[in-house]
Amino acid sequence: MRIVNILAALIIAPLLGMCLNLKGFTASAERLLLPVEDTSYSLDACQQTVDELENRFNVFYQEAHQQKSQFEEQEQVLASLVQTASKHEKESDQIYEDRILRMLGEPVKIHKSKRVEIKVFKLEELGYRGFIAKVKLFDPKAFKVVLAKDTIGAKETTLEAVQRKKAILGINGGGFYTEVKDGEPQGIFIGNVVIDGKLVSPFNAYPGNLHFVGTNRSGRVIGGIFNKEEELMAQKPWQGVSFIPILIKGGVKQPIPEEWEKTNQPRTIIGEYANGDLIMIVVDGRQADWSSGVTLERLIEKLVELGVKEGYNLDGGGSSTFVYKGEVLNRPSDGKLRPVVTNIVIMP
Repeated sequence: MRIVNILAALIIAPLLGMCLNLKGFTASAERLLLPVEDTSYSLDACQQTVDELENRFNVFYQEAHQQKSQFEEQEQVLASLVQTASKHEKESDQIYEDRILRMLGEPVKIHKSKRVEIKVFKLEELGYRGFIAKVKLFDPKAFKVVLAKDTIGAKETTLEAVQRKKAILGINGGGFYTEVKDGEPQGIFIGNVVIDGKLVSPFNAYPGNLHFVGTNRSGRVIGGIFNKEEELMAQKPWQGVSFIPILIKGGVKQPIPEEWEKTNQPRTIIGEYANGDLIMIVVDGRQADWSSGVTLERLIEKLVELGVKEGYNLDGGGSSTFVYKGEVLNRPSDGKLRPVVTNIVIMP
């Protein structure tokens, strides 16, 4: 009997455990079930949120698309304005160019390259004659100051400098004097000379009204009276020479020093128009049957008439020389070419 009870217990115990487990699983499963109403509410809320996000995205997309269209329209308007401004600027430049050319007359010589445009004109006024070059620099480095034979103390004619450097145009440069050193005459420039941005010799605070004139790295004319090296170098000169006096500065006529007043002489002038074009003038003189020369006062009036905004007197007299493509166009007063210390040339 005891054995039967034990066998019964062994058989019943597993069945009882399974029943208890099934009861517990059912309770747990019941706890996992959500009420239908709660689940439906949650899904509706989620769908509403998704709809709101979709609406917001659509609004954002439309606004972004609209802003993109507006931006593209603004870009087109700006491009049109830039194009119009550029066109007006070119038209304005051409109007100014035409105005200059009307005052100068018909050119007798023309040279144009990627670096420079040169137009040469005859200058014929009552009592004096000469030549004018209007120079438009596309490459500022086409303008160069040349030291005679590239050596301090040496001299050479403007024609020699033009030929040696293979330049298109040349005029004589700054003032100089001659002194004998070790039994040999040497040409000494007055004031300061700058070549390729560097002073050729230590700064010379020359007394009086001696000016420096030349171009900066942009090819614009710079000039003035500088008493200190830092004053001159602050102008960032690229090329330049010295002489006297200043004729026009900033469109304003400058007073002529008493010792330079009312004398007819051969002249060499360098200046600039408002548009940045250079003007180089050589006037013949001391030749009654050809050209008597011109006073600086009268020359200033001519520069104003031509619309020149900057004007500087260079070495004149027998030094005044105008060379174009290897030919001396003017008639130097010495009857021959004078060797000088500095020349200004325009490269092809």
